[in-house]
Amino acid sequence: MDKSQIANALHEIGVLLELTAANPFKVRAYLNASRTVDGLTDDIGALIEGDRLVEIRGIGRHLADHIAELYECGEVAEYAELKKSVPEGVLQMLSIPGLGAKKVSHLWRDRGIKSVGELELLCRRHLLAGSPGFGERTEEKILEGIGMLKRFAGKRRLDEALAEAEAVAAVVRSWPGVERCEVAGSVRRRREVVKDIDVIAVSGRPAEVMRRFVSMPGVARVLQHGEKKSEVVLESGIQCDLRVVAAAQFAFALHYFTGSKEHNVHMRRVARERGQKLSEYGLFSAGSARSARCADEAGLFARFGMDYVEPELREDTGEIEAASRHELPRLLEGKDVRGVLHAHSTYSDGEAGIGEMARAARGRGFEYIAICDHSRSVTVAGGMEPADVRRQHREIDAINRRLRGFRVLRGIEVDILADGSLDFDDGLLATFDLVIAAIHSRFSMSEGEMTERIVKGMSNRFVHALAHPTGRLLLARDPYAVDMRRVIDAAAKLRVAMEINSHPQRLDLDWRWCRYAKEKGVKFIICPDAHSPREIDVLQYGVAVARKGWLERADVLNCLSASGLLKALGGMRR
Repeated sequence: MDKSQIANALHEIGVLLELTAANPFKVRAYLNASRTVDGLTDDIGALIEGDRLVEIRGIGRHLADHIAELYECGEVAEYAELKKSVPEGVLQMLSIPGLGAKKVSHLWRDRGIKSVGELELLCRRHLLAGSPGFGERTEEKILEGIGMLKRFAGKRRLDEALAEAEAVAAVVRSWPGVERCEVAGSVRRRREVVKDIDVIAVSGRPAEVMRRFVSMPGVARVLQHGEKKSEVVLESGIQCDLRVVAAAQFAFALHYFTGSKEHNVHMRRVARERGQKLSEYGLFSAGSARSARCADEAGLFARFGMDYVEPELREDTGEIEAASRHELPRLLEGKDVRGVLHAHSTYSDGEAGIGEMARAARGRGFEYIAICDHSRSVTVAGGMEPADVRRQHREIDAINRRLRGFRVLRGIEVDILADGSLDFDDGLLATFDLVIAAIHSRFSMSEGEMTERIVKGMSNRFVHALAHPTGRLLLARDPYAVDMRRVIDAAAKLRVAMEINSHPQRLDLDWRWCRYAKEKGVKFIICPDAHSPREIDVLQYGVAVARKGWLERADVLNCLSASGLLKALGGMRR
C-alpha cells in the first residue's frame, strides 16, 4: 500500500472499532494516526525500514507494526475478522451524509438495522423518533441523505478520480510495447464530479496490453475484456475503461474520448459542413477511406482553421466559435498564482501554527499567505474572539519582522449572520488586510432570504470577497437556495471578489458562473481553504475551475504580487 491507502485503511479500522463499541481511546488513536500518515512528507517506506515511525507523535509500537503490516501486506490480520463481523449494509449506512459512526452503531447494535433500505423504511414510518439522539428532524435529514446517496451513486470527486486515473495511466505506460498513454474523459476536462475513468493508449500489441490491464493489481471486477477495449471496476468502486489505438488514430481518439458529448457533436457538425467526417478513428473526406494525418490534437483543430481548445473548455459553451475567431482566452495556469489566500491556523480549526503554514507556502514557491481563521460565531470550528484576533495580529507582525521575501497577511473568514450583519464590528474588521465573508449556518433559508442575507453581508465596506458562495459540499450537501445572478450583480456593483474555493469537496464558485461574473467585471480569488500545510496543494483544483470558467491571470487577485494585492484590496474598501 502507498501512503494514501494506508491512511484510508487506518481510518477504516478506526471506524470499524467505533462501530463495534471499542475503547474510545483506541478509536481515536487510529483516526489520529490516519491523519498523521496522510500528512507525512517523508517516504513512508524509508520510515518503516528505519523503524522510525515510533518517533512520530501519536504513533506507538502497536500502531507502527500495523502500519508496516499494511505497507507490506495490504491488510492487518487482526482486523480482517473484525471487518467480516460488520454487515455490508451497515458499512453502506456510513456513506449517508450527516450520519456518523456513533449513530450508525446505535442503529445497528441497539435497533438491529442492517441496511440502508431498512433505515429508509423506518424513517418513512417515523419509527426512529424518540430514540436517543433521534427526532423527526433527524429522520428528515436521514431521508435527505439517503436520497442524495442514491442520486450520487457511482460518482467520485475530481481529486479521487484524478489520482486513480493518473495511477492507472502510469502503470500502463510502464508496460512493454506501450508507446503513449493519456487520461481522457471528464477527468481530463476536470469536471468536479465524474462517473468513470477513460484511458487511451498507443500500442502495436493491443491484446497483450489488454491481458495486463484486466489482471493488474487493484482490479476488483472485469466488466468487458476485448482486444482493443476493456472495462474494469477498480477496488475503489470506480469504473475504468482502457482503449488501445494505432499511433495514427491517437489524436482523434484522445479528442473524441475526452469529450464532452456536446463538444463532439458540434465538431462533427463543423466537419460535415466541410464535406468531411470526424470520428474517433480519424478525419475523412467524402468517399475516402484514408484519414487525414494529425500528429496531435492541435493539428486536428488546425484542420478546421481553429486554435487549440484546452480540454477544460470542451463543454460546447462557445469554445468552438471562439477558436474559429482566434478569440480564446489565454487561460490561467498554476504558475500564475503568486500567493495563498484563505488558510487556517490553530487559532481556529487548522492543524498547524501560522509559522508552519507560512513555511509550507514559501517552500512551494509562493510569495505570501493570508491566514483567515474563523470568527467567533463558528463555535464548532473554534472561532476567534476579538482578544484572539489581537493576539494573532501580534504574532503575524512578529513573524513578518523575521521573514525576508515573504509576507503573512492578516485575514479573517468572518461569518455573515442570519440578519446579514457580520460577526465582528467595523473597528475590528478595519485591522485586517483581507476580509472574506462566509455563510456557515441557517442553510435552510428561502432563496430570497439567503440572497438578501448574502448581499447585505457583502455590502459592508470592509468586505473584500465572498467565500464558497453556494455552500455546497460535493456528493454530500446540495447548494443552499440562492439567486447567484443577483449575488454576482451585487458583487460587481460593490467591487467584491468571488472566491473559487479549491477544496475538492467544494469547488465553489461553480465554473458555470465564472464567465458571467467575469463579464460583469468581478474579480476572483483562488483559495485552498487550507487547514494544514498539505492542503495548500489543493489549489490545483481551483485553478482547474478557473480554467473551465474561461478565466485569465488578470481576473485573479492572488496572481498579483503582495504589494499589488494590498493596493488592490485597499482600493476595494468602500
